Amino acid sequence: MLTNIMYVTVYVTDQDRALKFYTEGLGLEKRIDYPGPEGRFLTVGVADSPVEIILWSPAPAVGQPVEKRPGVASGPLILESDDLRKDFEVFRQRGVTFDRPEPEDYPFGVRIEAVDPDGNQISLRQQRRRSRADV
Repeated sequence: MLTNIMYVTVYVTDQDRALKFYTEGLGLEKRIDYPGPEGRFLTVGVADSPVEIILWSPAPAVGQPVEKRPGVASGPLILESDDLRKDFEVFRQRGVTFDRPEPEDYPFGVRIEAVDPDGNQISLRQQRRRSRADV
């Protein structure tokens, strides 16, 4: 039986640039940085969460160019915040680029979309707080 989501992969063209964006821009922590035979295995994650994001740029096979695959993911990376409006201001001051000038309210809560340096979409969300009327 499955017990956990271990990794989610985001394709990047420059791992150092991506690492800077995800750690300094979004405030994630660096977890693993291992130079392996198929490429550098580099992960980041939210503090106190077991899920890790692989920032993957595969090494070329001998004599082959690196295949650039940013934006290949089937959907956006979705990160949750407990105070998205506050986090939005912090991220914006750190230079993170967004698709709108402010987070928007939706029936499920609040959301805004950011874009990493490779064009990968990051959806930032805050769930709506349930009231007694919702139960």
